Amino acid sequence: MLKKLKKTQEQWGGSSEVIDHWLDNRQQLIVEYCKLVVTQPLPDNATLSELPSPQALQHFSQELVDYISEGHFKIYDMVMDKWHATGFKATDEINRTYAQITETTDPLLNFADQYATVSNEDDLETLDDDLSKIGEILESRFEREDYLIQLIADSLSIPPGA
Repeated sequence: MLKKLKKTQEQWGGSSEVIDHWLDNRQQLIVEYCKLVVTQPLPDNATLSELPSPQALQHFSQELVDYISEGHFKIYDMVMDKWHATGFKATDEINRTYAQITETTDPLLNFADQYATVSNEDDLETLDDDLSKIGEILESRFEREDYLIQLIADSLSIPPGA
């Protein structure tokens, strides 16, 4: 995820404050995700892994909700408003891509809801599987977001009516 983010930052970084902000938030979310999935050996038994703390899970859950919320209610709207102000209209492909992004929202929010209030007493038996699934969903979402940026940038390179 971080390698793909770096490529996206190299391609789109500096082209727009909104996109820079969006990619910075994505980087922060990826870093927090990586902190959760990196395991640390326990001192007494190197074959076991220490589970993330409830605070780490709660922090990631909040970062995840913030990223999704800002994407849907700020970033996408700002990009689309700016885009529409220049006389462009969304294509079917742009609408499909946005719809694919929104399909990832519920599973991500369900994860955040499930882990936002965990405590040391909670059974985290499915955490590894849940984190793996969330990683796949995030990867898919980021790919769709990057594609949306590409579609919009491509459309902006051609004046309306051309």
